[in-house]
Amino acid sequence: MGGPADEAAATAVARREDLDRELERSRKQLTAYCYRLLGSTFEAEDAVQETFVRAWRAFDRFEHRASFRSWLYRIATNVCLDMLNEPQRRARPMDLGPAGSADEALPPPLPQETWVEPIPDDRVLPEDADPGEIVATRESIRLAFIAALQHLPPRQRAVLVLREVLRWRASEVAELLDTSVASVNSALQRARATLEARRVVEAEILRPEDPEQRRLLARYVEAFERYDMDALVSLLHRDATWSMPPYALWLQSHEDVVAWCLGPGIGCKGSRLVPTAANGLPAYGQYKPSSDGGLAPWSLQVLEISGGKLAGITFHLDTERLFPLFGLPAHLDPLPAHHTRGMKRWRTRSR
Repeated sequence: MGGPADEAAATAVARREDLDRELERSRKQLTAYCYRLLGSTFEAEDAVQETFVRAWRAFDRFEHRASFRSWLYRIATNVCLDMLNEPQRRARPMDLGPAGSADEALPPPLPQETWVEPIPDDRVLPEDADPGEIVATRESIRLAFIAALQHLPPRQRAVLVLREVLRWRASEVAELLDTSVASVNSALQRARATLEARRVVEAEILRPEDPEQRRLLARYVEAFERYDMDALVSLLHRDATWSMPPYALWLQSHEDVVAWCLGPGIGCKGSRLVPTAANGLPAYGQYKPSSDGGLAPWSLQVLEISGGKLAGITFHLDTERLFPLFGLPAHLDPLPAHHTRGMKRWRTRSR
């Protein structure tokens, strides 16, 4: 029979196994939290991994004076605040200057760390979440909201997310940040004022069961794949934005969108779109014709919908990093002619 030492070792192993399960159960919520603070999918996942490492190292000292959730979020917050010590603030093209023109030369691309990055819905939506939680999560990861958060100092950012998004009490946030309730409330007021001044544009979240949204998206896919400019601009608001990170140039008129598509962007004619979801919004992997006769990755399109039309389309061009993240195929091949039955159809081919 085992003695007290064996029993203690078995208990320690069981506690570590319980910790592993708790950490994995928390992964998606923590990823969403870190993403809101950092504006980068890849940095958020790094932050979560670092949080897990620190939790493992500190678990023997965790005495349950606070809840496990508070303890874990304190670690994650400190990890993110450490990462936010750099002066770089992530942005969208619209944050860097006024709208440009299709006649302008495309400027040099800016570094990856300049941009707010899209995140796949399945990285942040818990599988067992109820419909209300899914809606709330989608609303709180919209690109425009994440970009607006980047205008807040790091601690204000954490306060606003904890109080307004995760609905923590002011006393809980004060304990987590080692500050007073008065300081938390003051930081929240300043953060709200900053966001109000930014006038965050509302966009409808992805609603797969909404027939009107499905029809709008089907019309968009048809117009884009046919490269029908009249049909395409009929789906855009007059002030809809059209942007292409990593380039700072962005457009905001139907005339410029058409001029761009038929000028510098003419290589996108003949593209095909593969549906996905990013930031709680409709999204598509865009593949354009390549020299091998198939279609190669070109952009991850994220669509913002408002009032039954498209309010903005962001074409994220960093497909080498983003397509694997979103589980999108590395290439599309046309099916043999005898399989098409008069219609052009496509199959996927992995690397």
